Amino acid sequence: MGKQRDIACGADIHKNTIVATILSLAGTKNQAKFGTTLSELLRFKFWLTDNGCGVVAMESTGTYWIPVYSVLEGSIEVVVANPYMIKHIPGKKTDLIDSDWLAELCLKDLIVPSRIFPKEDRALRSLTRAREGLVKIRTQLKNRIHRDLSSSHIKLSSVVTDIFGKSGMHILRGLLDDQSIDEIIKGIPSGRVKKNADKIKESIENNLDSSQIFLIESSLDLMGHVQDKIDRIDMDLKSKIITRLNDLKIAMSIPGIEFTSAATILAEIGNYRNFSSPEKLASYFGLVPFVNQSADKLHTGCITKHGSKHLRWIMVQVAHAASKKIGSKLRKFYLRVRARKGANVAIVALARKILCILYHLLMNQEMYEEPGAARKTRPNRLDQSTTQREFTAQEMIDILKRSGYEIRKIDRGACG
Repeated sequence: MGKQRDIACGADIHKNTIVATILSLAGTKNQAKFGTTLSELLRFKFWLTDNGCGVVAMESTGTYWIPVYSVLEGSIEVVVANPYMIKHIPGKKTDLIDSDWLAELCLKDLIVPSRIFPKEDRALRSLTRAREGLVKIRTQLKNRIHRDLSSSHIKLSSVVTDIFGKSGMHILRGLLDDQSIDEIIKGIPSGRVKKNADKIKESIENNLDSSQIFLIESSLDLMGHVQDKIDRIDMDLKSKIITRLNDLKIAMSIPGIEFTSAATILAEIGNYRNFSSPEKLASYFGLVPFVNQSADKLHTGCITKHGSKHLRWIMVQVAHAASKKIGSKLRKFYLRVRARKGANVAIVALARKILCILYHLLMNQEMYEEPGAARKTRPNRLDQSTTQREFTAQEMIDILKRSGYEIRKIDRGACG
């Protein structure tokens, strides 16, 4: 900021129209109106080049700016501004005034540009966000089936841990096919679930009527379609994330982070080297407390929730998984904070901690290691009494494996 431009354009973008103003330091002004179809966007681009304008400023309002950005990307500098950061003074407001104001700010380089991902990263992020939406739809369908069963006085979820698991689906399909209780229980694949035969009979004493069967079958069919789409996205994710394979392995080394969550986190962060510290990364994604200070009064509140809500959502899911890892330092941190401030605050604090840890690991290209784990996995030091006895072959193999060596069995016949 601080470097003035000779000529700049401000574009007020709406769903179907673009109002643009070109200003120059010489005081000339040129205004025009365009549509948002591809031909109109190309006309807008040619209009900019014909007037010798090489920079355009626009607000990141909804998704309307994305088609404009994709057309201008690579040939004209585009400055995408946060609407909150460039509010105009109250008063008369028109599209021409808004575009004029944007052009003036851009001409004087007074706009802090938003962080725009490269095209490949935007495609990866679109996939992860689409998957997140499908997962939420699948969850809604599962909740609907739970409600339909509960309204029919069938308390299957109180007996079976996951009614959408192998045994749960067997029981549910048996109910939909109007099989007898004994026949259903006899075919349960899990012996552990089959031991609760008496409780299962008590939970499904009532039968489903035709309308309830239709509703549940419809929900199951929709779940199948949604799951197919999720599987397709997972395949696309694996092909696109291959360029960041090392970063993916680093993220998955942290407790609670699996492939899908790792891909989502990396897609939302983008280039982590854009952040100079883990605190700035956490602040960018709204995982820091709100601060309000006036004179000697300092007030802190809930997290700011700025930035990507998708990253905050997945980090909270990761934090829940990490908090259940028995014996891990992350779980101990969660329990310590929960004892003082409650479970909700503890989960958010753990989410921020994991994000900061991930930043350090990515910057240093290191895998996560549980504090103290390295010392535990080292081979025991051989004392005097140990060295005076003979070791068996298996004991020697175990010592070599603990030291990091790979033991392979050699075929004597292949050695000649």
